[in-house]
Amino acid sequence: MTKSPVIVALDFADSRSALALVDRLDPALCRLKVGKELFTRAGPPVVEALVARGYEVFLDLKFHDIPNTVAAACDAAADLGVWMMNLHASGGRRMMEAARERLESRSHRPLLIAVTILTSLGEEDLAEVGFQGTPAQNVRRLAALAERSGLDGVVCSPLEAAQLRAERGAGFLLVTPGVRPASAALDDQKRVMTPADALAAGASHLVIGRPITAAEDPVAALRAILEELEAPKNC
Repeated sequence: MTKSPVIVALDFADSRSALALVDRLDPALCRLKVGKELFTRAGPPVVEALVARGYEVFLDLKFHDIPNTVAAACDAAADLGVWMMNLHASGGRRMMEAARERLESRSHRPLLIAVTILTSLGEEDLAEVGFQGTPAQNVRRLAALAERSGLDGVVCSPLEAAQLRAERGAGFLLVTPGVRPASAALDDQKRVMTPADALAAGASHLVIGRPITAAEDPVAALRAILEELEAPKNC
């Protein structure tokens, strides 16, 4: 099991491109994330191929359905050997508990985390679907519900990590996208932090995509990020 906090996002449209990149990386240096596009195009075989190469895989499909359906989907994901998977906290306590209970019957239980509020949603967007309050208030409320439902943690913006760490404690996982090295372009991300700052704020795992996957030398880019994380902060 790698101790690296970095999860490389495999945001590719086909398994050939994803595996070509993965074969240049090292499972001792990172974990991998498979999201909706790659999984929809390539299916379970791409996950199995990554696991067979020794990688711990975060299956980022954000399950959201009735409790039994989500529990069955999580069970199917666990059959692929994934390290972690997620669902939407807005599916409610019964849905989250059903998924967690289904996974607990396994000898090796994958981690189960919740998506709270998508970072694309502002206060007006939330009001349109009946959510009162700010995005940050809803993130905190849904993170508390996820913890009460027995989940291992949540996906959150690095800007929310410090507050959630203070409220939920040291054992609760905070998985943060929107992380960019100081030297990287922002691309389409607006609410970002550097890897070191995100960890200092309380993040457990850092999801990083294009600064690694689009680099001329992905291994060098990954190692540079890990070195940045290990470097002492200037006082």
